[in-house]
Amino acid sequence: MTFQFKPGIRESAGLLIGLAGGTGSGKTFSAMRLAAGIAGKDPFAVIDTEAGRALHYADQFKFDHGDLHPSFTPEAYASAILAADKAGYKAIVVDSATHEWAGEGGVLEMQEAELDRMAGDNWQKREACRMAAWIKPKMQHKKMVQRLLQVRAHLILCFRAEEKVEMVRDEKTGKTIIVPKKSTTGLDGWMPVCEKNLPYELTVSFLLTADAPGMPKPIKLQEQHRAMFPLGKPITEESGRLVAAWAAGGKAPAKGSKADWTPLSDEEFAALMATLDVKTRPALVAAYNAGVAVLKDRGGESQFAAFKAERDGLLKEIEGGTLK
Repeated sequence: MTFQFKPGIRESAGLLIGLAGGTGSGKTFSAMRLAAGIAGKDPFAVIDTEAGRALHYADQFKFDHGDLHPSFTPEAYASAILAADKAGYKAIVVDSATHEWAGEGGVLEMQEAELDRMAGDNWQKREACRMAAWIKPKMQHKKMVQRLLQVRAHLILCFRAEEKVEMVRDEKTGKTIIVPKKSTTGLDGWMPVCEKNLPYELTVSFLLTADAPGMPKPIKLQEQHRAMFPLGKPITEESGRLVAAWAAGGKAPAKGSKADWTPLSDEEFAALMATLDVKTRPALVAAYNAGVAVLKDRGGESQFAAFKAERDGLLKEIEGGTLK
């Protein structure tokens, strides 16, 4: 068999995105905003393991909802995600992917069940078999990850995060103290509840914290994706639109481009649009120029386009004699 090469072209590349956070960190809302930007006018899919909690956002986003019930095995997750991908959704949100690791029937319980099978109540034998009992559960997890890498849709995995501490010896005093646990995937003791290598299997992954809801703190973020997720700014629909454009073959936005803007909130943008509700052409021009000045520092490409379209529509009304 002849092994052939062809020019490398990025097209229809599905991204795997991880968002981890504790209560109040904005991980579900951020995932929804990201998916909405990716999907555009189409609905995205939500695989919900949290007893329907994703439906709390049904009035704010357009999505199709599916409950994933126990047992939360890697196979169950893979089947649900592949079903959503087969249905043609552009974006799939899984809330929460933590159950695959620490939920009912997840990898931790699978390991415990395997240990029971191998050693029963013989505690000496259990200690000897503990490492071997991980083989089958971790193989199932790795098989799931390999299947996710074949998904065509953009997959957004939400993970719970927990605050962890550890005891260490203070070098100055020699006393044992309790400090936030350090980890390559953690920040100030907050760590994603998942298999330890999974955040690095994903295309990008972030930690979110309650003191700055929705603002991404990178676990894994490569240079070509940095402009899509400006640090110190909340994840928005604009990030989703940029992700979709890049994955379809577009160029990554340059540093300092409109991708680095912080889009106005829906309320702020509605108020800005309302400033165009004037009766004369000079007033419309003045209101538009003032709005552009705002959008140059705060806004997104889609907001700028909508603002301009509104201005153009009103100018046509003026030319038609509707406005004076």
